[in-house]
Amino acid sequence: MKKGYRELLDEANSVVEVVSSEEAATLLDDAGTIFIDLRDPREVECEGRIPGLQHCPRGMLEFWIDPEGPYHKPIFSSGKSFIFFCAGGWRSALAARTAHEMGLEPVRHIFGGFSAWGAAGLPTEPGGKKS
Repeated sequence: MKKGYRELLDEANSVVEVVSSEEAATLLDDAGTIFIDLRDPREVECEGRIPGLQHCPRGMLEFWIDPEGPYHKPIFSSGKSFIFFCAGGWRSALAARTAHEMGLEPVRHIFGGFSAWGAAGLPTEPGGKKS
């Protein structure tokens, strides 16, 4: 194996800014910052969500970012800054690096992800089932 996941995470965290849940929470009402929840829809349903944020399953990120792609989402061409998070901070580190490499600036990710957010007592709401 040429690189393991730990090396990939270390590289990602050296390229993108890592913020704590508390630091990220200060930007919840900032119109220039978009939070992206990368968790699988089943995780969101079972574990809940941060109110009012955008969801992009990790497997769709590259397709939604690329303005030349058929699945592009305009939110990724907004010129705003992005804060990515997942359940524990691993997927978001790799996703933030990928977003950075695709030209999104600035990008950050939440250390410890949604788990750290909840442990800090920051606002969440139930995920609920899709109807």
